[in-house]
Amino acid sequence: MRLHPDVSMTDTDDGTVLLHQRTGRYWQLNITGRQVLHRLLDGESPETIATAFAAAHGIAPQRAEHDVSAVIHQLRAAEVVVAP
Repeated sequence: MRLHPDVSMTDTDDGTVLLHQRTGRYWQLNITGRQVLHRLLDGESPETIATAFAAAHGIAPQRAEHDVSAVIHQLRAAEVVVAP
């Protein structure tokens, strides 16, 4: 995945802010959302990200998969990221 060409991204102390320059809409991700986004942009699969989150945070793998999928769905629906 990659950022939509019209989206700029700025990391903050508590997450990430994304601005869609064409529409003027912006989104703020918390730290977990930022980690998911950065890992996706680095080419990691959703499954790999979920497995790492489950291990790091001591949560059930199914919960991690659900949470990662929810972030990806929201990023896609907002047209923040696009598939290559």
